[in-house]
Amino acid sequence: MEMPVRTTSSVFLVIRGLLLTVALTGIASAQTDAPIRIGLMAVKTGPLAPGGIQMEQGLNVYLEEHGYRMAGRRVEIIVADTGGSPAVAKTKALELVELHGVDAIIGPQAAYEVLAISDYIAEVGVPTLSIAAAEDITQRRQNGYFIRASATSAQAAHPMGHYAAVDRGFRRAATIGDDIAYGQEMVAGFQRVFEENGGQVVLKLWPPLNVAEYSAYIAQIRDVDVVYMAFAGGNGLRFMRQYEEFGLNGAIPLLGGMTSADESLLHNMSTEALGVIVSSFYSAELGTPMNRAFVERMRSNYGVDPGLYAVTAYLEAMVLAAGIEQLDGRTDDKAALMAAMRGLTLADSPRGIVRFDDFGNAVGDIYILEVRQRDGRLVNTPIKTYENVSQFWTYDPEEFLAEPVYSRDYPPARYAR
Repeated sequence: MEMPVRTTSSVFLVIRGLLLTVALTGIASAQTDAPIRIGLMAVKTGPLAPGGIQMEQGLNVYLEEHGYRMAGRRVEIIVADTGGSPAVAKTKALELVELHGVDAIIGPQAAYEVLAISDYIAEVGVPTLSIAAAEDITQRRQNGYFIRASATSAQAAHPMGHYAAVDRGFRRAATIGDDIAYGQEMVAGFQRVFEENGGQVVLKLWPPLNVAEYSAYIAQIRDVDVVYMAFAGGNGLRFMRQYEEFGLNGAIPLLGGMTSADESLLHNMSTEALGVIVSSFYSAELGTPMNRAFVERMRSNYGVDPGLYAVTAYLEAMVLAAGIEQLDGRTDDKAALMAAMRGLTLADSPRGIVRFDDFGNAVGDIYILEVRQRDGRLVNTPIKTYENVSQFWTYDPEEFLAEPVYSRDYPPARYAR
């Protein structure tokens, strides 16, 4: 079955007030036999595109399995390519809400994109189910119309810090991450737990998001016993290839954040990724029946293993459908829909059991994964599970929220040279 898809115009010249009036009128008069309109905000061009492509694929798989319906209503998807730009993300969100009258948004993909649109989403009250990992959207700047079925930037980095210091006994670490909110927050979460358990981060490197050459950064890595990388999109692939060219692969163990060796990239990797250890809320290697079925559908439809971008879009569709079903198919009461979704527990999903905390962020297992070769392809093999991990790790939420948001400078680099 062909999924109905429309693409947003790149030029938005209609007066906002008039469009908003039309959209709200349409929402108020909507009946349960009208189509549910979902806006998919994903990066389809640029360095983050592999993840955006998998987001659309994962959503397609869910809708195909359910006959392109939620709660008995036909589903229409409007795809918006944000290009990884905060300014474009704001324009696309405006178009989706005020031109297309969407009932909900899945996305956006990047942390800095969701930070750019959060105030607008709260203002217009459109449920937004996002993969974007920006910490503060479910912390100090909580948005009542935002829910996240994946994880915050640091949610998988906290366990990796513990694993590195306690399980592996590493003591001196270098970190390297994209100089954006996502990379900064991952590094911060790793650094905090690593240092609290006896480690020291002695070098922090911040290449720009669009850098193509990492040699100047890799040349600075010395006198450490581990490197932690925090990359988005294809940057992890480029870094690992150059890391291997410098002869460091195997010489200094390489750990990574949840997107550094994601399955959306892994099929393009080779020996540079072997032995790399990452932490994430998902792996295509998880052995649950629901995940095996999801993986087989992705392989059959697209010839790839799903990564966290694909599974998150699938999960968000699950959450949205379950919330709408609780409201007997209605989508006009957005506050009620948000309450229904935030109160859900997914007892069976491709990533395992998922529930939501009081801030709308997922609580679930985090996996330590080693890249190995199996059946002629690279896979993220689970080697340890941290169960029931929240965005606050083991910290008291009230005390955690009283501290600054994770950033380039927090926690401070006490040991960095």
